[in-house]
Amino acid sequence: MSLKSKQNEDDFKFKQQQIETLKQLEDSGFIDIYFGDESHFGLTPNVPYAWQTMDNPILLPAAKGKFLNVVGLMSRKNDLFFEMHETTFNTDNFIQFMERFVEQTVKKTVVILDNSPIHKSKKFKAKMAEWKENDVLIYFLPPYSPELNLIEILWRRIKYQWLSFDAYLSFQNLKERLSYVLDNFGKEYDIIF
Repeated sequence: MSLKSKQNEDDFKFKQQQIETLKQLEDSGFIDIYFGDESHFGLTPNVPYAWQTMDNPILLPAAKGKFLNVVGLMSRKNDLFFEMHETTFNTDNFIQFMERFVEQTVKKTVVILDNSPIHKSKKFKAKMAEWKENDVLIYFLPPYSPELNLIEILWRRIKYQWLSFDAYLSFQNLKERLSYVLDNFGKEYDIIF
């Protein structure tokens, strides 16, 4: 499903150009850029189209119940700062996550986020001035523009390519396989931007 019809085309193009300028500043070594978002992982597998024989079909159990939420900040250099939770992620969790991220930054950093309610809450916005004093700036994408948030590529790769089918056999398997992929992003798993 495309969100393009809901986009403000002028706003989209303006923000797209600004992000390109930020990338040039990063490539010149002046800043770091991180793309941030949350993603949900459960025992209902994300199965893309796959070739299979009639005699040996690919069958995966589907189960509702426990789930994992991952919050991440990813750079184009395949650096990933993340946390995994077995509970729903809220504004307070996200603020605490950002506090830990800000503590480990070493240069002026721009964090690019979508318009999720936890990113746009009064509590979150109240912290932005403090983070700015620590050279971490928050940059919001235009509404309905997931294609501008590069971390969306990471979530798709994990769900559709990097998690093996056996990850969905149990919640423990999912947790172990997902942890392995996240811990090894930038080493064994990478994305060329």
